[in-house]
Amino acid sequence: MPREAGGRGGAGRERVLTPEDLQIAGLVPLSTVDWPGRFAASLFFQGCPWLCPYCQNSAIIDPRIPGVVSWSALEDLLARRRGLLDGVVFSGGEATRQIALAAGMRRVRELGFGVGLHTAGPYPGRVAALLDEGLVDWVGIDVKATPDEYEAVAGRPGAGARAWESLAAVLSHPEVDHEVRLTVYPDGPADGLEVARRVREGGARAFALQQARDIGTPDGFRSRANGWDDQVRALAADIEALGFDRFEFRPAD
Repeated sequence: MPREAGGRGGAGRERVLTPEDLQIAGLVPLSTVDWPGRFAASLFFQGCPWLCPYCQNSAIIDPRIPGVVSWSALEDLLARRRGLLDGVVFSGGEATRQIALAAGMRRVRELGFGVGLHTAGPYPGRVAALLDEGLVDWVGIDVKATPDEYEAVAGRPGAGARAWESLAAVLSHPEVDHEVRLTVYPDGPADGLEVARRVREGGARAFALQQARDIGTPDGFRSRANGWDDQVRALAADIEALGFDRFEFRPAD
């Protein structure tokens, strides 16, 4: 990964970013779901460039809000739970929005823990750089729609091209385990099966279908509708038939 600039120090010198520069909104000491099959601590970073209507972390989308958790809190936790935790998941918001992310990942690896990443893929160059440097052991990447339907979900033009480019970067590193995740909701695009087909054709080994919930979402979001549960279960069956190595259906209940 290129040298990370954090502004200019004395005499015009470039300041090297450190994990303390990360904008941390929350720390979960133990999660059994954020990295499937692993016990992990999860860091949630402030800020995301997208405005997905079903986001369960909508309170930490605004990038102007400062972090409230210090990096030292994570290091203290890891020191106490050595031998109990497998790794740390870097999540959000959008973790790759943090320009000091690589510094944090390097430090976690120095401490002897694995690194997981949750991303929606808005910065494909950063995703590729982290993978190329070998900083990530597992990626959970959200793919929200086919490229033509992406703006309706992410709320930003060009989002689809960036997300699918990030997916291609993940799949170009077969040594890195992954899970591709699609979240569906009643008013969203009806292209879920096509998303799964394209992901499967791209070489993905693991796929999860997630039914959106109301918890933590922006005001006015609607996660349920008449007959919706049956539609989602039918979609899950169709996706499972595509033959992923691992498929998981995560219903709302």
